[in-house]
Amino acid sequence: MIVLGIETSCDETASAVSEDGKILSSFISTQKIHKKYGGVVPEIASREHDKILNQMVFDTLNDSKKSISDIDGIAVTQGPGLTGTLLSGVCFAKGLSLGLNIPIIGINHLEAHIFANFLSDPKLKFPFICLLVSGGHTQLWHVEGLRKYKLLGETRDDAAGEAFDKGARILGLGYPGGPEIEKNAKMGDQDSIKFPRPLMKHKNYEFSFSGLKTALLYYVNDGANKKTSDIAASYQYAIVEVLISKLKLAVENMNCDTCVIAGGVAANELLRNIVRKFLPNTYVIFPEISLCTDNAAMVAYLGELYLNSGEKTAIDFKVYPNMKLV
Repeated sequence: MIVLGIETSCDETASAVSEDGKILSSFISTQKIHKKYGGVVPEIASREHDKILNQMVFDTLNDSKKSISDIDGIAVTQGPGLTGTLLSGVCFAKGLSLGLNIPIIGINHLEAHIFANFLSDPKLKFPFICLLVSGGHTQLWHVEGLRKYKLLGETRDDAAGEAFDKGARILGLGYPGGPEIEKNAKMGDQDSIKFPRPLMKHKNYEFSFSGLKTALLYYVNDGANKKTSDIAASYQYAIVEVLISKLKLAVENMNCDTCVIAGGVAANELLRNIVRKFLPNTYVIFPEISLCTDNAAMVAYLGELYLNSGEKTAIDFKVYPNMKLV
């Protein structure tokens, strides 16, 4: 089966083509226009998707050596995300589905991030623990199969990615915050400041990053005399240490020998470098960097799984900005 995937949940416009579980082509365009605003402006993001999506799909099909008539089905992100940007992709996908008379499947963005790990390691087997960590979500999942997910715990307030973005803003760094914090942290000493690790010693799977963010704000406002690089490194280390400690707890308690990391924060180099030191007896999988951020390859791959199983979505389906995985 050949599936066209479309992703427009936020500020990345993406399309991909999959065939029999393999990605033939994948294109991503990140909207740099938001940098001057210090964050994503939803209305602008929607217009930017509408400008380039048609040409991007055309280019993706050309690159995959497929024509529009070869497509057997369409997978498109249905949620979660920004309402307007989701509608850009869904309306485009619906038009293609009707015009070509082929099935369409609405895809949960979070679920697609989890399954991106199968593209990086096709030998990945169920069950496994997934740390899903992004700008909008920080969650631990026990994954037993397709549609078989148990939420172990999640953040009580800010997501880890949000903590990176807000931390970068406090430090006067650029947008997006995660890469800026990481870039500065490489020149700093991660042990120079002992920021709090909220809930880290609690024997549950919950996270909290709002207190850490506030601690950073107070530290900076109190006239900190440390270099920005040292502050960034210490702040990043606090976030990563909390993430790994909770992941380790879940792996041990659920008696799982495999874990995967998913979402935009999975691209963080410090997290990727030290997680295996904390989990030496666990098989740890990270997606390729291009599969950590929002992309259509994961949407096409997951969509193909569902379409092959006979599932499809009615053409009048809605978008769900706050869509849950279960």
